Amino acid sequence: MNAAEGSTVEHSERLYVPWWGWPLPLLGGGLLAAEIDMGYPGLRGWLPYVVLIPAVIALMVSLGRSRVRVTGGAEPELWLRDAHLPLKFVGDVEVIDKEAKRKALGRDADPAAFVLHRGWVGPVVRVWLTDPDDPTPYWLFSTRHPEKVAALLRRTASNSST
Repeated sequence: MNAAEGSTVEHSERLYVPWWGWPLPLLGGGLLAAEIDMGYPGLRGWLPYVVLIPAVIALMVSLGRSRVRVTGGAEPELWLRDAHLPLKFVGDVEVIDKEAKRKALGRDADPAAFVLHRGWVGPVVRVWLTDPDDPTPYWLFSTRHPEKVAALLRRTASNSST
């Protein structure tokens, strides 16, 4: 991965698509392939299935590649996919439950915020930034373990600022 040398991984999770999120897209890909097929014989008959079903599978796998990591060590960081935030710039950390998530992503959202949202993951964590040179006010991201991640960010950020 892209983590710095000598750092330890304090928390890591992958925001994969659960099993119940797969049937509908696969059915949609199959129906689209059947629509394109329209009963043609030979190559034109099976080519849409060979192209569209793997394309849907690749899309679902790519949606599940998002990873949330907190690394420790000399320079602790929060990693969301390829973006990383040194924890010395972490201010307040909030856990937003799935009921309040709609407001946080909707009318209360800042357009300059960094967001990694996955709809199949209930809660989100909002991390306010203290870096005066960064125009991003906060990071908002999905996680299956919001209390653990928030506690880890608070603890690691307070240790790195002292």
